[in-house]
Amino acid sequence: MIQSMRGSNQSGLRAYNQRLVLSLVYAHGNLAKTDIARMTGLSAQTGSVIMRELEAEDLLVKGEPIRGKVGQPSVPLSINPDGAFFFGLKVGRRSAELILVNFLGQAQATLRKSYPWPTPQLIVAFVQNGIEEMLQALPKKLRERVAGLGIATPFRLWDWTEQAGAPREAMDLWRGCDLRAELAEACDMPVYLQNDATAACAAELVFGNHPGLNDYLYLYIGTFVGGGVVLNGSVYSGRTGNAGALGPLPVTGPDGTPVQLLDRASIMLLERMLKAAGRDPSPLWNNPDSWVGFEDLAEEWISIVARGLAQAIVSAASLIDFEHAIIDGGLPGEIREKIVETTRREVSGYDLRGLEVPKILAGTVGPLARALGATTLPLFDKYLIDRNARLGGT
Repeated sequence: MIQSMRGSNQSGLRAYNQRLVLSLVYAHGNLAKTDIARMTGLSAQTGSVIMRELEAEDLLVKGEPIRGKVGQPSVPLSINPDGAFFFGLKVGRRSAELILVNFLGQAQATLRKSYPWPTPQLIVAFVQNGIEEMLQALPKKLRERVAGLGIATPFRLWDWTEQAGAPREAMDLWRGCDLRAELAEACDMPVYLQNDATAACAAELVFGNHPGLNDYLYLYIGTFVGGGVVLNGSVYSGRTGNAGALGPLPVTGPDGTPVQLLDRASIMLLERMLKAAGRDPSPLWNNPDSWVGFEDLAEEWISIVARGLAQAIVSAASLIDFEHAIIDGGLPGEIREKIVETTRREVSGYDLRGLEVPKILAGTVGPLARALGATTLPLFDKYLIDRNARLGGT
């Protein structure tokens, strides 16, 4: 959580100061003008002007006065939920999700589409139709407050053709596709792009229920497995925006030879296990909140996943002194809890001399984490300040 950041009393930096005030109020829930002055170092006059401007723009709203023993009552200000709206798109290898959220990240509408594999044409049509439908349902006076669309997608989709079981010619369509540009033209709004697992990490940081965590490794189990890194309270995306992409991390395979983590910790592995047993894997993608009818194979899969995640967490802890490791995924909550519990047991079986192992926690956002994380891209680009990293795309 942002405790304090310094503002400037120079008029030329008014836009920065507005973002600063919004960021502090966003992080703390509500703040009085005296709190803002103390946290930012802004003069009382400058702070009051900024607060009035943000109120006039309907970005902040006043609460009920809080009366103390002496002096004027304190009036807290909070984020206006209807002050801004954001679209978020998750492009997955088996499904896509489109979400519309308000300024506080509360979902106003969601759409989901499953498919055997994605193509650019399919995704653009899904988004165009979905945005039109969601905007029509939004009150007319609020439509102009939509600030943009964030995309969360695996990078280089064509590299995973074999693993996804998709035709080469279909996945090769992504090689020359600039999805951000195509959607910006089709939807007539600012569009941003980020790696899907990094976006999920941002969702946990901004909207999750683990307040106060500053340094952690984030692991997200989807069709494949990915991850993210949070340092000093901000997502660290790295030189190419792919920091924490744990899928290619070498781990021990079933016969003792090295394999990639995505081969041991992914829903794709469970899909293969179900197909090999002659069972229908479609519930994995059609209903990520409820997996029923294959509990036996799910238990076997959880053990395999936990061994891979444990090796990844111990390896990561030897490089960065993470306080926590958070595990989430596009899967039912009870499955996630079992994975977390089993991973803890697996980690305890390692020789941990010389290491301070991070505390392993369950994520709190779940299947919508990637789409919700995508909404943080226009949120930060337009309104908030991230101290150490830029979450937005181009």
